[in-house]
Amino acid sequence: MEAVPLLGDDNGGDYAPAKTFQQFKHIVWSETVKTWAISGPVIFQIVCQYGTNSVTNIFVGQLGELELSGISIAISVIATFAFGFMFGMGSATETLCGQAFGAGQIHMLGVYMQRSWVIMLICALIITPIYVFATPILKLLGQQDDVAELAGSFSMLILPQLFSFVVAFPTQKFLQAQSKVWALAWIGFGALLAHVFMLWLFIFQFGWGTTGAGLALNISGWGISIAQVIYVMGWCKDAWHGFSWLAFKDLWGFVKLSFSSAIMFCLEIWYMSSIIILAGHLPNAVISVDSLSICMNLNGWENIIFIGINVAMSVRVSNELGKARPRAAMYSVYVTIVESLILGLIFMVLIFFVKDHFAVIFTSSVAVQKYVATLAYLLGITMVLNSVQPVISGVAIGAGWQALVAYINLGCYYIFGLPLGVILGYVANFGVKGLWGGMIAGIAMQTILLLLVLYKTNWNREVEETSGRMQKWTGQDIRNREES
Repeated sequence: MEAVPLLGDDNGGDYAPAKTFQQFKHIVWSETVKTWAISGPVIFQIVCQYGTNSVTNIFVGQLGELELSGISIAISVIATFAFGFMFGMGSATETLCGQAFGAGQIHMLGVYMQRSWVIMLICALIITPIYVFATPILKLLGQQDDVAELAGSFSMLILPQLFSFVVAFPTQKFLQAQSKVWALAWIGFGALLAHVFMLWLFIFQFGWGTTGAGLALNISGWGISIAQVIYVMGWCKDAWHGFSWLAFKDLWGFVKLSFSSAIMFCLEIWYMSSIIILAGHLPNAVISVDSLSICMNLNGWENIIFIGINVAMSVRVSNELGKARPRAAMYSVYVTIVESLILGLIFMVLIFFVKDHFAVIFTSSVAVQKYVATLAYLLGITMVLNSVQPVISGVAIGAGWQALVAYINLGCYYIFGLPLGVILGYVANFGVKGLWGGMIAGIAMQTILLLLVLYKTNWNREVEETSGRMQKWTGQDIRNREES
């Protein structure tokens, strides 16, 4: 029986076509190991990142209800908006670094990272007024004056954290493209431990209150950024050759790809967030918002797993396209989609089994618990859809399809799903179930269209486009790299 060639072996070839069960089994196992070797540490890193905001809320909650509300709003609205946009802008680095690494143009990774630093700095300066004018913005959004004022002052306090994103996100993409994800995981874990200590020290020992919480966030953010840069300069000599004036070359093309990435990412984040805002205007607003918040919390924890898989998919696809291995990229995508769908179905079944009980963890209100149980079926369906969608988004980043996916997201989410949810929720009087059902329809349409795009994808042509992109950005055709 002919063995399937291993990626990275002496012949350096692509996968052979899978014609036997043994070959198929080898491909599935090989891709599973490669995907989880990347996604596992990334998931751990995201948990640490998510935990930083969570423990901040826990410590601040000990100061009083007003402090908890104000700081929670500042983090969940102002800082999360900035985080989402800046994270999306960094995805261009993920595409180009991953493809350049696969193509053997490792020296270009440092240039792309520096180019992203320049663009991200400009973006941070543009976003700064949102922090400065957070109080009137939050009042305009309907927040109470005292909450808005505290949130606004805290937003100004954590402005340095915004500028830490300028350094952190491109550096993360630089390391992820090389699968150096354990370094990011340990840096994130160390930052979380230090953050907890600083919160205890600043708030309870020094008595600095919310000022101490803001200071801890700034130090944690910049600590992560500086640690990542030290690792890059000390342990990535092949990809980091020092500062270069090339960082200021071809900025416009980089900006276009970065902006497409940011729009694609933000449209996804804002879509599910908008259901909470819409639910706040329903007749039974308190129960509706509380029940949705519980469901979205669980959905958020599931999303952490699939964001890790999203990153792994981006790295695998970009690397394999850069190496001119179309079949490896294709098999990686198909195997990961099937495994993610299985995970999503498992989560759905678990939710159905515990639908009458899991809300007890979050609330003692019997009314809310009962209402959450009626929403569990929608939560389960959402979990299944959200298991496939991040994988395809990762493929989009790895292959450079950000603009296409941004258009699909805009149409499916905001032209179809959101209006349908409003009609079902308000006009047809289905309430939260109508809002959520319409939005699920939008996610389902987006998933179907993206699967259709994958089905129609010519992976050999994707290799050619990657080759053209590398030739444009590096001056060398990856198809001829061995002769050069």
